[in-house]
Amino acid sequence: MKISKVLIGIDDSPYARNAAAYGFDIARSYNAAVGLVHIIEPAVIPPSPADNFGGVVMDSSMGIQEVELAEIQANQSELIIERTVKEFGEGIEITTFKQYGSRADGIIECSKEFNADLIVLGTHKRSGLDRLFTGSVAEGVIRHSTIPVMIVPFVEHA
Repeated sequence: MKISKVLIGIDDSPYARNAAAYGFDIARSYNAAVGLVHIIEPAVIPPSPADNFGGVVMDSSMGIQEVELAEIQANQSELIIERTVKEFGEGIEITTFKQYGSRADGIIECSKEFNADLIVLGTHKRSGLDRLFTGSVAEGVIRHSTIPVMIVPFVEHA
């Protein structure tokens, strides 16, 4: 098995940081390039300025506008990528991806664009109703990926 490109999905969580550490170690072991992907899921701003509980009309100029929110998300994404590169990326060829949309679909799309041989993702071990209602990015990637996916579980140390 030849691994020359490893795609690592990251976000601003300890689970992703843990997976990034594994992914970069694998890349070093195989002298592989790394693709870092951070997917920005669109934030939903309610279309109505009415307070849902009391029916009180609120001033829409008081909230963050969609354009400002998109800029904040893009800046946050850039910071997450920069922090990960600085922490783990020394001496490794790195390509970064920042996309908007569904996380699982975005990761799959980036793996194809990067021509990755392996995808590395972290997981927070959700189960039961929590997983049913929130969905699972890792599960979505596993189901639709045409290349191997490594899921790195996060274990909290007491």
